[in-house]
Amino acid sequence: MSPDRFEAITSRYPRLKVAVVGDFCLDRYFDIDPRKAETSLETGLPVHNVTWVRCQPGAAGTILNNLVALGVGAIPAVGFAGQDGEGWELLRALERQRGVRLDRFIQTSARSTFTYTKPLLRQEGKAPVELNRLDIKNWTPTPPAVSSAVARAVEDLAREVDAMILLDQVDLAETGVVTRRVLESARAAALLRPELPILADSRQGLSGYPPVILKMNEAELGVMTAAAPGAPLADVQARAADLARRHGRLVFVTLAERGMVGAAPDGSMEHVPAFPVRGEIDIVGAGDAVTASLAAALAAGASLREALALASAAASVVIHQLGTTGTATVDQIRALVA
Repeated sequence: MSPDRFEAITSRYPRLKVAVVGDFCLDRYFDIDPRKAETSLETGLPVHNVTWVRCQPGAAGTILNNLVALGVGAIPAVGFAGQDGEGWELLRALERQRGVRLDRFIQTSARSTFTYTKPLLRQEGKAPVELNRLDIKNWTPTPPAVSSAVARAVEDLAREVDAMILLDQVDLAETGVVTRRVLESARAAALLRPELPILADSRQGLSGYPPVILKMNEAELGVMTAAAPGAPLADVQARAADLARRHGRLVFVTLAERGMVGAAPDGSMEHVPAFPVRGEIDIVGAGDAVTASLAAALAAGASLREALALASAAASVVIHQLGTTGTATVDQIRALVA
């Protein structure tokens, strides 16, 4: 990508309004110094002494963090948190982010705040080691009133944003933000503004999603198209192209070390190789960086190949950030592609 084209695309980011609708999570990191290990006098069990606690938005919040890092001007956050300590921490972390709008964000006693607690052993000169995670999730269906409020926000924001991202991060259907009711609102938004980039990613898979842009990994493409794992690149491209044609929207597939594939309904298709690894890596957050970069680039008028190149560079930046769920700035991406 030429420097002029890179600047033409990324210089539009501060004027964009990109909504993030999905499961916002509190990522809470406990940094542990193993030199301070003790044994509990009461139980005889090992004691891990925490020397630093860090809290940041995760899941849909990681996408939001990346949009902030890219310099997107306005980012309405649509989701929910509980009326609990974790919810307080999540809202405080979101409020600190430049450009984030929380007037559509719901805090309710009917939900617990989705939380990933991540203990990390930190030793000088070594990469951090993550211990067993402690998760807080919701195990009951999202109340209809909460789901309806999210759906109304999707319908309203679709009229005014430059792009919208849907992230379904929960393992149990109908317990998170992106419920069937919300997907119906996304369908209505796609019909109302077919030119609007609405980009969806779901841990449960994207089968049955309305006509929005689909972003998935190779395994998820295999489920949707009956492809065998590790299929040749040409086969992956053909299946992505067929899915884009049938779905009527762009399809993006991440392929780890094989790069990324993008396909359009008109049959056009692009493959961008992955950037070389530059040392030790941590893949946590790479997919969310890709999602944020794709949405911003498409909203700014990037072509299919340009959007793939920018997203691939963002992922490369993030995987080289160890012990955290990282982000990629325009300057960091520029160093790789322009």
